[in-house]
Amino acid sequence: MGLIVIGAFALAVLFFPAAPPQTVVVLPGPDGRVGTVVVQRDGEQTVLDTAYSTSRIGADGVEDRASMSGGAVKREFGSALAALPPRPVSFIVYFISGRDELTPASKVELSKALGELKRRAVPDIVVIGHTDTVGKQVDNDRLSLARAERVRNTLVGQGLAANRIAVAGRGERELLVRTPDGVAEARNRRVEVNVR
Repeated sequence: MGLIVIGAFALAVLFFPAAPPQTVVVLPGPDGRVGTVVVQRDGEQTVLDTAYSTSRIGADGVEDRASMSGGAVKREFGSALAALPPRPVSFIVYFISGRDELTPASKVELSKALGELKRRAVPDIVVIGHTDTVGKQVDNDRLSLARAERVRNTLVGQGLAANRIAVAGRGERELLVRTPDGVAEARNRRVEVNVR
């Protein structure tokens, strides 16, 4: 039996009964970062906080704390790793002030995002629109939803299934950059595309 924790960015505590064999391996995330995993068996704790650090309980019930190479991980856990779904990804695109029109740079970014989305067999996509604090809240609610729907329609127009894309508008409620009311902040005029 084996367990692999990939790119643990937060502390995880794993509890195991005493039945061997068991293996826990911590893999770095795509960006190379590694968090901390605490493995607890029978009141004993083992802290794994480096890439490829391993805690293994053999048939004899004795723990071996070591490190595995990337190649050894692939040999031992390759089929399990291949069966994992793709990692969630997020994209942000930005809009022209007061409109549901993408900025020129964001049109290019959305094209890149489409490539990633099409590589996923059955993506779950959530598109969330936002505004800055210019204008009335009710108008910003409408505009944020219009922005999200614009992105959704673009994705559907490129062949993604409409029933796999949820949309929401948050208006000015979830600012990326906190500003007082009435401030035009380009980074708040955005749509976030979250893909699982």
